[in-house]
Amino acid sequence: MKKIADSRKLLDTLPNATLQDLSTRYKTLMKQHHPDKFTDEKEKAEAEAYSKHLIDAYHFLVSIAPETHVRNEDEYKLTTGTGAITDWHYQAQTLKLTFGDGTEYEYYHVPANVYNKFLNNQSSLRFARRHICNSFTRRRLAKKTAEVQA
Repeated sequence: MKKIADSRKLLDTLPNATLQDLSTRYKTLMKQHHPDKFTDEKEKAEAEAYSKHLIDAYHFLVSIAPETHVRNEDEYKLTTGTGAITDWHYQAQTLKLTFGDGTEYEYYHVPANVYNKFLNNQSSLRFARRHICNSFTRRRLAKKTAEVQA
């Protein structure tokens, strides 16, 4: 996916970079390009724009890192294993699933034929569990909302 490649290129990291590698690279680049280092308004504006892209790329790569998935595995299994899929959206090989508890996940590099099978399957949740949830790069977009106790 272009977003993954662009983020890795911006941070100049490899696909197998650890969270520590990402953090070190991010901090180094932020020190070099921090807007407060510049006095010229044009340079400061450019550094600010670059910093925003850098922050977005870093947070994106952290969200899809295997270490992040391991840390959130129990919550992920609970969400994907117990609830229904209430909504989905597919565009440019990216499938966004919303689960019954309100949690949203994005799955990358999902081929059109897999998405079509998902749509045409009578049990879309079962199909997603078997063929999507643990097969593609993912990230959590929105965490489930806290339940209000009466």
